[in-house]
Amino acid sequence: MNVAGVVAALAAEARALGPAARGGEGYDLLADGTLIAISGIGYASALNAAQRLIDAGATALVSWGMAGGLDPGLAAGDVCLPREVISADGIRFVTAQHWRETLSARVATHRTVVSGNLLTSIRPIESVAAKQAARVKTGAAAVDMESSAVAQAAQAHGLPFIAVRVIVDAAGDALPRAVAQASRSGHVQTGRLLLGVLKSPAQIAPLARLARRYRIAMRSLLEIAGTGIVMPAARA
Repeated sequence: MNVAGVVAALAAEARALGPAARGGEGYDLLADGTLIAISGIGYASALNAAQRLIDAGATALVSWGMAGGLDPGLAAGDVCLPREVISADGIRFVTAQHWRETLSARVATHRTVVSGNLLTSIRPIESVAAKQAARVKTGAAAVDMESSAVAQAAQAHGLPFIAVRVIVDAAGDALPRAVAQASRSGHVQTGRLLLGVLKSPAQIAPLARLARRYRIAMRSLLEIAGTGIVMPAARA
């Protein structure tokens, strides 16, 4: 039996996949049998979540959620289905080709899809200059903070793996410092976010822009979920 396990950093990202029931310790269960673990932000949290899903019986893994753009051609709502995921120390993990290409064909009827590589960063990449530097160094199209951990867990157990990431902040968008600081613990802390805005009112406009980008990205996640991202797992 093929069972897909999906790792999402945030509950909002996981909710795009539909209603879920409590499945066991540290994971939830969709109606079609897909396992979901909400990891929190960051490499270590995602690695733990991926292992929980494998222990629960997952036979394929998905890193699911949002990412920052490094390719200047990508806009909020565009979809990155990477051929490779690159870890912070340069290790490359290849995604399951058939699974990725099947999903790409479905999603491309609704959204712009790229297969450029995805970088996993240990910490948020906040400035436009830092994004440009990461792009030059790695050639990656987008960046997140979890996917290489999920890829590592899948590789260790010989399981197929894909990453499904929707762009929120584009390459030309600086990430508001209040957002980066609020998420450093592995979870977005609303109190810390509000405190950061109060200390620096100049961040209000960038935060409003990011909120608009976030709504666009969420619509993309919902559309992707509607294609049935787990369906190709049995053929991967």
